[in-house]
Amino acid sequence: MNQDSQEYKNKKAFFDKLITLYGRNVVVEVLQDDSIEVHKLHLAKSNKPDGAINKIMQLAKKRNIEITYHEKNALSRISKNAKQDQGVAIDIFSKTYQSAEAIKDLQSYKLIALDGVQNPQNLGMIIRSCAAGNVDGIILPKKNSAKISPLVIKASAGTLFKIPIYFCNTLEDVLPQLNEAKIYALSLEAKNSIYDLTLEKKSVFILGNESEGVSKEVISLCNDSLIIPMNRGVESLNVAVTASLIAFMRS
Repeated sequence: MNQDSQEYKNKKAFFDKLITLYGRNVVVEVLQDDSIEVHKLHLAKSNKPDGAINKIMQLAKKRNIEITYHEKNALSRISKNAKQDQGVAIDIFSKTYQSAEAIKDLQSYKLIALDGVQNPQNLGMIIRSCAAGNVDGIILPKKNSAKISPLVIKASAGTLFKIPIYFCNTLEDVLPQLNEAKIYALSLEAKNSIYDLTLEKKSVFILGNESEGVSKEVISLCNDSLIIPMNRGVESLNVAVTASLIAFMRS
């Protein structure tokens, strides 16, 4: 591998770990938290120097954080949310946000993987339950999934950086590599109950889309399907509730 190729890979790996947040209140909260490592602050040139913007600039200057100014449309491409970014975005570096390739170095684990979970509030509540429960991390695809956002942070109630989140492009890219793990899909059509399961040394539990469940493509990569038995004719649970039950399940 030549030096240019290695340099490109290192640069890509660094930027893959960055999380971009937006909105004035969120950015103020991030800048006030010295435990959060900030890479760069982005501001729209059209911002008026009002109270919030002045406070953001003062906090950034105090922490010696680089500020880059953009045209409004360029800022919106960075935030990926033109309607809610309020002319402000910030890149943060999280040690707990890492490539799913790191999973192969773990000696044992109990992970929850998300297949097409779209609702930011559900993602935030899942993160909170996993951080509080007996889970070693969350596998979160970048494709066809909710992104880390201010809504997710709010729903996670400050637990976003307390549990590893392993990013990947799709679960189909990652699951075949976890050949030492037992991989289970949560499904209403499964015959085996989660309460009859003996946890393996390496286990992955896959939770599906809010309306369609786990996709057929992902189910084909699983070792088994599991169901949560329910009473009184209740057909299904919210995906965040399901995550809570898995998170606090013991062997």
